[in-house]
Amino acid sequence: MSSKAHILITGAAGFIGSNLCEHFLAKGYHVVALDNLSTGHLRNIESFQDHTNFKFIEGDIRDLDTCKEAVRGCAYVLHQAALGSVPRSIKDPITSNEVNVSGFLNMLVACKDEGVKRMVYAASSSTYGDSEKMPKVEEVIGKPLSPYAITKYVNELYADVFYKTYGLDTIGLRYFNVFGRRQDPNGAYAAVIPLFTKTLMKKESPVINGDGSFSRDFTYIDNVIEANEKAMLAQNPEASNQIFNVARGERTTLIQLVDKLKNALARFDQDIAQVEPIFGPNRAGDIPHSLASIDKARKLLGYDPEYDINAGLDEATLWYRNNL
Repeated sequence: MSSKAHILITGAAGFIGSNLCEHFLAKGYHVVALDNLSTGHLRNIESFQDHTNFKFIEGDIRDLDTCKEAVRGCAYVLHQAALGSVPRSIKDPITSNEVNVSGFLNMLVACKDEGVKRMVYAASSSTYGDSEKMPKVEEVIGKPLSPYAITKYVNELYADVFYKTYGLDTIGLRYFNVFGRRQDPNGAYAAVIPLFTKTLMKKESPVINGDGSFSRDFTYIDNVIEANEKAMLAQNPEASNQIFNVARGERTTLIQLVDKLKNALARFDQDIAQVEPIFGPNRAGDIPHSLASIDKARKLLGYDPEYDINAGLDEATLWYRNNL
């Protein structure tokens, strides 16, 4: 048995959570996985269900007792559980708030009561809201543009209060448009890269919201894994109770994204290169442009993301080709 620490990963059957489970099991950690399977899938964790150091708990972060049970004995918590998607939060703000705010508060209380060394949690670039400053720096945000963005900002405020009031060590990671293996291309709230990939693989036209000029800092999953590990293990006291952008620091428009995806998928089927997108209306709550400064994470965490968007898309499209 490994002598490495026990880690709780919430949202463990989801896209990011399952990748974190796989990574830390490979590193010799004991992993406790918590998920209610509302948006995650057992198939994402089936390959390590029988691993000696892996324990899965099917449960909901909206239940405090479940959170305490999952946290017990863990040195670190990587909190990924949330109801994502801006459109989902606009359609159903109450459930988004229950999961993302009340559930987050339960996790903070559980971590405090069980003496966790550090809780690293998934924050969001949506917190920048209507701020027009580019690139986005952690200390300058605007007003949130969606219920989802509000919930993720409230997480940051709660984490700060728990650090100052109870001494709970927390680090927030503002993810910028994460993509990669195991990201679900199905459902009403599928993210743009898996959705476009699935559509292009069928040689159908992807629908771009707006004129294609909106831009994002697309971030490959392995960069996110690196950020979580470095945040969890950070020894620099200046890193505690901080928020960090997790991105590549590069901006890609949606029309450029379609071209890059076509190029990556044309390796497998040249006809995909001829597929043209369709343009639809802008989507409510969307931020026009998103580009991160990652200087703070470089300085305090040693974050040095390896994958740019082209390398990430090469890996992601290969995975989808083999798994869709």
